[in-house]
Amino acid sequence: MTVVISGGGPAGMMLGLLLARAHVEVTVLEKHADFLRDFRGDTVHASTVRLMDELGLGREFAALPQSRLGDMELPVSDGRRVRMTDFARLPAPYNYIAMVPQWDLLNLLAETARREPAFTLRMNTEATGLLRQGGKVVGVRYRTRDGEEGELRADLTVAADGRHSALRQDAGLVPEELPVPFDTWWLRLPRHPEEQAEESRLIPSFGTGAFALSLTRNDYFQISYSTAKGSDARLRAEGIERFRARIAELMPRYADRVDHLSSMDDVHLLEVRLNRLRRWYTDGLLLIGDAAHAMSPAGGVGINLAIQDAVATAALLAEPLRRGRLTTADLARVQRRRRGPMMIMQRLQLMLQQSFFVPVLRGSRTTAPGPVVLAARHLPAFRHLVSRLIAVGPRPEHAPAFARRSPVGAEAAQ
Repeated sequence: MTVVISGGGPAGMMLGLLLARAHVEVTVLEKHADFLRDFRGDTVHASTVRLMDELGLGREFAALPQSRLGDMELPVSDGRRVRMTDFARLPAPYNYIAMVPQWDLLNLLAETARREPAFTLRMNTEATGLLRQGGKVVGVRYRTRDGEEGELRADLTVAADGRHSALRQDAGLVPEELPVPFDTWWLRLPRHPEEQAEESRLIPSFGTGAFALSLTRNDYFQISYSTAKGSDARLRAEGIERFRARIAELMPRYADRVDHLSSMDDVHLLEVRLNRLRRWYTDGLLLIGDAAHAMSPAGGVGINLAIQDAVATAALLAEPLRRGRLTTADLARVQRRRRGPMMIMQRLQLMLQQSFFVPVLRGSRTTAPGPVVLAARHLPAFRHLVSRLIAVGPRPEHAPAFARRSPVGAEAAQ
């Protein structure tokens, strides 16, 4: 049997590699010419680092340009900070989150998958709709960058084409939208040479009606600025000078470099959505990752959930595909396995919104809630739980036996 995957993001590329290693004929369609795009999810969680080891890619992954995400610290009312996470206390060597440019990770997966005879990657090719026969999805219609249109038939179509999935829309599947009160704008600011030795830490800054977070990258700081949903037109109308002032006010340590933002073109909107499909499949079609459940950026867990979806999909469907006996019951098994972890993380994101983000947006709080501070200060088990949920996630998936290759030493994964 054959598979076509729409979308060459983390879920699509991982699934393509795994199915090809199971000797299932698989084609991945990616609408762009390359993977080089800014401000995609760059967090590679501990469970994914372990997965790369299981796939025999630990050494290659460790060679990619990367930094380690620091522990999160929250400001408290006495002007000090309290540490919310303690990643180092997770079981070694998978006790950290790596910050890796997504294009480097995707290039590694693509290069590895191309070694498999059953794998095909078609860049500059966008899946625009579904092919149907007798009520069953039997492939996709596609369009290339130069305007060529065609059809690609497959026994299974997988929509891994993100939160604005064209295939989901064509299938008539409408996600349940959960309330999200904020949007996020991404930007980058230079990291001075004398700052290279600084320990990477995640310290959110809360202001009146807005909050920001700095992520330490190899040679720059990646900044997220969040305020009330629907504010993009107003922020752009106010102009770059006012936006620079907002960043400097929220994060004074960067006041000396906000002039590197030359215009609002340097500020990139992420329209935050939190949603989920009631049903992830129809006959011949499966949706995974953001196409099935869009996550907010809180905790940076979306990329991890998407990759875990891909691993579970390959583990559950490879054998039915090889035997030519794939049924909708098999697709339902994927949803049953992955829906629980998704629901847990979405509930946690909703709790974060209500306890942290909504009070900040209303201007009624600029520090962490008291109960959270007490738990973080006095209950190491609380910090461990938060660390595990972020870095590993509920129900982490392991590479299936057919996809494993010779393991590398633990030192290559660090």
